[in-house]
Amino acid sequence: MRADVENLEDIILFVDTFYVKVQQDELIGPVFGRAIKDWEPHLQQMYRFWNAALFGVPGFRGSPFAKHAPLAINASHFERWLILFNATIDDNFEGPVASDAKKKSRING
Repeated sequence: MRADVENLEDIILFVDTFYVKVQQDELIGPVFGRAIKDWEPHLQQMYRFWNAALFGVPGFRGSPFAKHAPLAINASHFERWLILFNATIDDNFEGPVASDAKKKSRING
């Protein structure tokens, strides 16, 4: 049995693992590659986002929709994003917070 997402260290693990998959993906990797030149600020923002979304920790500012709106993406891109995200969570965690992360990814992804 895998542990649940419990803290910021777990968030860092799933965010880092997920974005390695994203960068290597043939469909969404190029979209992210064109939009993000320096991954470190993006990763830091994602740690803050998920820490706020899952644990209510203040620190995230921004709108995921606003950042994605100008990108040349469609439903197939979002579907691939969800597949990779859910696989990352399922490969590393299980429990109520992990399930909540997958639920929130459908809303905020």
